[in-house]
Amino acid sequence: MDQGAGDQGADGRTALSALPSAAPPVSAPRALTPPPRRAGLALDMTMLAIVGVLLIAAVAATVATLYREVYSPSAFVERYLSMLSDGRAAEALALPGVTVDSADLDAAGLPAYASDALLRRAALASLTDIDTVTEVVQDAVTLVTVTYRAGNVEGQTTFEVAQDGMIGLAPTWRFATSPLAVVDLVVRGSMKFAVNGFEIDKRQVSPDGADADPLAPLALLVFSPGLYSVSVDTAISASPGVAVLSDSPFASVPVDLQAEPTPEFVDVVQTRVDEFLAQCATQEVLQPTACPFGFLVQDRLASTPRWSIVDQPVVTVVPDGSGWAIPATEATARIDVEIRSLFDGSVSTVSEDVPFVLTGKIAILPDGTATITVGGPDGR
Repeated sequence: MDQGAGDQGADGRTALSALPSAAPPVSAPRALTPPPRRAGLALDMTMLAIVGVLLIAAVAATVATLYREVYSPSAFVERYLSMLSDGRAAEALALPGVTVDSADLDAAGLPAYASDALLRRAALASLTDIDTVTEVVQDAVTLVTVTYRAGNVEGQTTFEVAQDGMIGLAPTWRFATSPLAVVDLVVRGSMKFAVNGFEIDKRQVSPDGADADPLAPLALLVFSPGLYSVSVDTAISASPGVAVLSDSPFASVPVDLQAEPTPEFVDVVQTRVDEFLAQCATQEVLQPTACPFGFLVQDRLASTPRWSIVDQPVVTVVPDGSGWAIPATEATARIDVEIRSLFDGSVSTVSEDVPFVLTGKIAILPDGTATITVGGPDGR
């Protein structure tokens, strides 16, 4: 082998000749930029701050909403009105500052003996569209003004509320002035009446009990706000009713109601008057006893007088204090009698119409019956 083939060593291995080697691959240098740690940290902190602010705002809004809807003076008043709206009279009375005693009433110039008969579900009317319009703090008292619809009447009432302590971090409230009011009620023409359909007898709520004066005012505690319709519907008398809105806490609400006689009652009185006059006509005398008519003669009677009623009175009944009266009413009786002249002894027949006027008094007894006293215009 020639030399160019390379030298072979003794061990039979061929020694390779030095050949030019290929250049090693060259990698492009990588730019190793360190991460912007400070900028990223600032961004993270900013995001955390924003989240924290939003969280605080959300918590604050939640707390504010919770306070407004549950723990604020307005929420306290709205809870009271909601109870009235639902007819929960007993729960409304249990709220702090609602109930009063005789000393409280007397100090406010209200009747100390006011009855609580109307502070019940059966005497409540509907209360809707409740809305708080203002809440104003004046010293230690918060004035909460609400609007509402009581029955078909729109109203507005301002309540005085004061803090009554704390439960944990939440304040509690009470009415600084009781929301109750007093209806001073006079009902003429009946011992019985109804308020919003709840029936009452004056003797049940009067401090005088069974001896109650039929015309004496009755003091009745009521809730404010509230619409109270007073009416009478008995066999003797009735009224279309009168409605009054109690919209001022711890105030007096005067109500005066005059009942009118029912047609059935007038018919009964007419029948009794007719019977009374018929009884008078059976008396065979010139001057029937306790009757509104009579006849005078100067001569002697030659026969027994006979009476008849030829024109019956048309009776009406009008209020008269605690009872009723029959106003002056015209009627006509007829007398038939023979008269002997004192001058010459002659006998003449008299058949004459005798006009008269009757009046009457009607008293209603405690058991509901009536007594009728009929007489002439002079009370005979």
